[in-house]
Amino acid sequence: MAAQASLQEVKPYDRARALSAFKIGDVTFYWVTRLSAIAVLLILGGIILSLVVGAWPAIKAFGLEFLVTRRWAPNLEPTPVLGALGPIYGTLVTSFLAMLIAVPVGLGIAVFLTEFCPPVLRRPVGIAIELLAGIPSIIYGMWGFFVLAPFMTDHFQPFFINLFEGVPVLGTIFAGPPSYLSLFNASVVLAIMILPFITAISRDVFSTVPPMLKESAYGLGCTTWEVVRNVVVPFTRAGVLGGVMLALGRALGETMAVTFIIGNSFQINGSIFSPGTTISAAIASEFGEASGLHMSALILLGLLLFVLTFIVLACARLMLARLDAAAGK
Repeated sequence: MAAQASLQEVKPYDRARALSAFKIGDVTFYWVTRLSAIAVLLILGGIILSLVVGAWPAIKAFGLEFLVTRRWAPNLEPTPVLGALGPIYGTLVTSFLAMLIAVPVGLGIAVFLTEFCPPVLRRPVGIAIELLAGIPSIIYGMWGFFVLAPFMTDHFQPFFINLFEGVPVLGTIFAGPPSYLSLFNASVVLAIMILPFITAISRDVFSTVPPMLKESAYGLGCTTWEVVRNVVVPFTRAGVLGGVMLALGRALGETMAVTFIIGNSFQINGSIFSPGTTISAAIASEFGEASGLHMSALILLGLLLFVLTFIVLACARLMLARLDAAAGK
């Protein structure tokens, strides 16, 4: 009798109420995700708007000449002469050299970890590479100044200066004298900093290649190099390109490590062993003492860096789209 009484107390299943609860939860989830996406766009638009507002006095004062002017004289009377050509040049050169060093090394490490490394060493080596990403940038800068720069000045730079002396073009690119503070030293530090991004992402995407594809290629008599070039890289090119672009974005915007070792010179010299500056380093080194038109010019440099990064990412997406179109996707 007690069991029957308890069964009678149980409320019948209300289908309409359950469906209403599910609908409320679904609608709530939809709007939370939608508002999150909208918030990202609003933040991005707010950043762009604030940069444009802050840079507007410099835009009105210098116009397009700001992009091609080499001189940077904020204290010149009565009107400062400010130009972004030096920082733009330094940003492009250091990022290009860093990628030139880091991409082959990073991809090589990823191939080694996925194809050649003994299983007992695979995890320790991978963790050691990833730990490089956790080191603060100021530590890289101090290491570059106190350890890397003396070695480069005493051994590496003199060798290449003597090797290419008198050679057209190369003699200018590797011209002396050796310097503790140089574009090349900053590029080496940047290459070490972005290496973990390229290696970690490439290793992860290489691991997603189906073993059957590689085994089929080996069965046809392909070497490991041919398997990597014709099977692994084409299968994972989207992920590899994403890792490379992520590393390039880090190289373009790196500040403290570069500021320590690049020399903060706005002059443009054809030698990679000469001092220079980048957009981020110029902003970091002068922002604290800037005011008026000088401050506006630094904000304009930040806007240029934002646009430059956007152009690089857009080119990467366009390149990936063309690769997919060529593959018939």
